[in-house]
Formats: sequence, C-alpha cells, structure tokens
Amino acid sequence: MTTPVLSLQNAALSLDGNAGRVNILHDISLNVTKGETLGLVGPSGSGKSSLLMLMGGLEQASAGTITALGRDLTDMDEDALARFRRNTIGVVFQNFHLIPTMTALENVATPLELAGHKDAFARAEAELDSVGLSHRRDHYPAQMSGGEQQRVALARASAPRPRILLADEPTGNLDQKTGTAIVDLLFGLRDRHGATLVLVTHSHNLAQKCDRVVRLRDGRISDEAQHEAAE
Repeated sequence: MTTPVLSLQNAALSLDGNAGRVNILHDISLNVTKGETLGLVGPSGSGKSSLLMLMGGLEQASAGTITALGRDLTDMDEDALARFRRNTIGVVFQNFHLIPTMTALENVATPLELAGHKDAFARAEAELDSVGLSHRRDHYPAQMSGGEQQRVALARASAPRPRILLADEPTGNLDQKTGTAIVDLLFGLRDRHGATLVLVTHSHNLAQKCDRVVRLRDGRISDEAQHEAAE
C-alpha cells in the first residue's frame, strides 16, 4: 500500500480567542496520495483554511497527528517546521503575500537564496517566464495587477520544486477571466513538477477539476467525493 504524502489522524485545532478557547477543527482523519489533487470546500467558517494550515505546518494541531512525506509535523519545533516547509511545501495565499519593497524577480528568488540555492535568480527568472511574467521581472507589486501578483506568488511557490503545493482561495480576489487563467497555471505547474496539490476554494468549477473533493462543515468532514478530474 502506498504511503500517503499527507496523513491526518484524529487531528483537532483549538485557538485562544477574545471569548476564550475556540474549537476550530474536530477529529479530522484524511489521507492524500502522491500526485493527487484534493479540493477542500464548505461554507465560510467551516475550517477549510485552518485545515490547510495544519497540512502545511503553519498551525500546530491541538490533538492527533499530522504527517507529511513521512515526517511527523506535530513533533517538530518551529525551526524544524520552517526548514521542512522551505524544502518541500509551496503555499499560495489569496492575498498574494508579496514583499512590497522587492521586485517580482526578488520576491521569487529570495526564498531560494535563503534555502542556499546558488542559481536562485536564474531559477526565479525561469519560473517568472513559465507564468508569462518575464517582462515584469523588475516591477514591484504595487505596479502590477492582482492577476500578475498572483502569478508572481505562483512562481515563488513552485520555484523550489515542492513535493506538496497548498493553495488557499488562489482566485478569491480575482475576476473570473483572470481567475481561470490562474487556475490553468496552477494545475500546469502542478503537472510540470509532479506535486501533490491541495486547494481551498468556494468555486464549484475549480473543485470539479480536482481528483477528489472533501467538504467541511462546522470543523468536521461532512462528506467527500472522488471523480475523474475535468480536462
């Protein structure tokens, strides 16, 4: 039996809020296989983004276990988690999270430099070219449209050749036409690098492109469906 790329066993997440302890996720058990595309759907507040953060080690589980590529994320300290993410996981956020004082090229190259890649800028240029932005390499985020900024974010996430790619509402701040182009790029990058892709989305059409869809409600998995991904 193939070992899952991502595995959550009875995972839970509770966070401290102004009104006290808030239970976000409850008893989540889920396996994601190599090369699979998994869509996480559900109403606002159902825990989709929180689940994605657990998968990427950006939040620590309050209970249960989470393993990624055979490594137990719940047994790592913050430094170990940061190194693991840097080397194996790419994350794309709804709000881009680009550094405003860096050009597109610098935004993509800097994580590679921090990881010790001597060809950081050459790889960054190649990734920008792959998302159609080589002509914007010297522009700053404020000089680019939302769609262009998300393309830079995609290039940054894919440049380290991650084995796991996580995307949180990657089209949420974009118009339909631009969002469709970003989705095509996202799946194209996933295919090119052979990564496992997990994405949070409100879009039915985007979810239907995935191999499997898991629906959350009130912090629990309510159902899931597996189907042939759309061409």
